[in-house]
Amino acid sequence: MEMPAIPQPTFYIFKCEQSAPPGMPKPSCVTDESRDLFNHLAQTMMQKGLMGPVQPIRTSCLGRCQMGPVMLVEPGHHMYCKLSKEKIDKIVEEHIIGGNPVQEYLIPEQFWGEPINLVQ
Repeated sequence: MEMPAIPQPTFYIFKCEQSAPPGMPKPSCVTDESRDLFNHLAQTMMQKGLMGPVQPIRTSCLGRCQMGPVMLVEPGHHMYCKLSKEKIDKIVEEHIIGGNPVQEYLIPEQFWGEPINLVQ
């Protein structure tokens, strides 16, 4: 049986959904104020007909808690920080649809350097 070719997604968007219990010293990407960000992202993808070519994915901690809420857009290794619904809307329009990362929402370089090269 031959399987039909299914195209690869153009983008994967990993949205941190980590929440810490009350009283924990580590900040959370999911708080009362940011609880609906993933749903907003997914609804925006559906409204714009992007679901499929763009895959929003709930993930646990992405390791940049002090800059949260955060999401990682691949390919390109673009980490967006201090998210809001308005920022997500602009990221979708300019980066996902327009092809231009939104520089002012990217995590500062001192917190997000080059990836570690694992090839010896």
